[in-house]
Amino acid sequence: MSCGCKTSGDSSHSCGTKSSNGCDSVDTCGNSYKLSVFDWLSDIRSPSMSNNDWVEVRFKNERKCFFKNVNSLPLHIGSVVTVESSPGHDVGVVSLTGELVNIQMKKKHHPENEILKIYRLATQRDIEIWQGLREKEEEIKIKARKISYSLQLEMKISDVEFQGDGAKLTFYYTADNRVDFRVLIKEFAGTFRTKIDMKQIGYRQEAAKLGGIGSCGRELCCSTWLTDFRSVNTNAARYQQLSINPQKLAGQCGKLKCCLNYELDSYLDTLSHFPSSNTTLDTENGKAFCIKIDVFKRKMWFAYSDKAMAWYDLHIDDVKELMAMNKAGKKATPLEEVRVMTEVKEKAVDIIQENNMDRFEKKNPSKNRNNRNKNSKPQNNNPQNNSQQSAKPQQNNSPQNKVAPNNSAENKEISTEPNTNKPKKKFKKKYPPKPNNNAQS
Repeated sequence: MSCGCKTSGDSSHSCGTKSSNGCDSVDTCGNSYKLSVFDWLSDIRSPSMSNNDWVEVRFKNERKCFFKNVNSLPLHIGSVVTVESSPGHDVGVVSLTGELVNIQMKKKHHPENEILKIYRLATQRDIEIWQGLREKEEEIKIKARKISYSLQLEMKISDVEFQGDGAKLTFYYTADNRVDFRVLIKEFAGTFRTKIDMKQIGYRQEAAKLGGIGSCGRELCCSTWLTDFRSVNTNAARYQQLSINPQKLAGQCGKLKCCLNYELDSYLDTLSHFPSSNTTLDTENGKAFCIKIDVFKRKMWFAYSDKAMAWYDLHIDDVKELMAMNKAGKKATPLEEVRVMTEVKEKAVDIIQENNMDRFEKKNPSKNRNNRNKNSKPQNNNPQNNSQQSAKPQQNNSPQNKVAPNNSAENKEISTEPNTNKPKKKFKKKYPPKPNNNAQS
């Protein structure tokens, strides 16, 4: 029994777990299948939860529905169930149980009068038929595209989904204009021998169904958690100081990326403190116009009309002061002087080294190493010897190049004479001769 990872039994996307309990990552958020929900109420038990019979069941890709467990079956996340459908029955995987289902139903505005039932836990026969139909979907999609192309219909068939019992075949397509399906449905019904259902989806919904990796390196937001597709226009890119490049701003769906709206409110809040980008300053050296702004540094770049290549970056507080001078009927201070005053302030801050990351590091490690070696040598208490040693030049340790220090003229004469000293012989102790007793007799 499959756990229902990714596309609910599709062999090319499932994790390979074949057990009734499913895999361990089925109930985690964003790790096992599309639009997964983390059950943060799974460890909480209360009397009100025992009466909750609603269960969330997911099918291929991101399609989910809510069903009622009328037979009080022991269901858990990952259970494969047979549910009510029209016509026949369908097979899906339980994706959520407990009190959190009611919260999801309110969030998605599920109608209370629409009650679909769970028939039973899927049998082995149901699962075999279900998986066999899943394996045919890719081949059917290719055939359907050929048929629509032969009829010269301006549409794109994005995905195909079989019902669990094979009684219905749903085609998901995208199109810019209205499409006449009268001939197409007859061709599909005669070719595939089942009930045909056509559903039009948007380009963002198509990307959510197919999935993929975005330019940020993560899975697409629309296939993992995003369900509310809001309109995105190019003004969102302009407010964030982005270059209007359609290739970089467009997502996998061909539309502007939804993530352009994520930080738009923060940018608008920060830009409300900025002067207008059309601001013109009347200075003593001429009029200056704004070239660009930096939201993060809170700076604006200005240039004179006759010197457009020389840019001066000013803080927004300085710009407001110059604008106040113009409103008072005075000409503002030249941009060069304002820039110099700003640099002086920045240097004063650098002297304190508040923002210097390497202020605790040793600047000259070689000098510190030499001082460490000098401190490790034994010190001589005689100040005269110390002064003489300090006056001596550095000598080579090799014995051939050693030369005795020449402190006087006598030492010079001695050093010039050849060395005639021979090694001394060892002294042997002499004893007196012994008396000869035989000679006296």
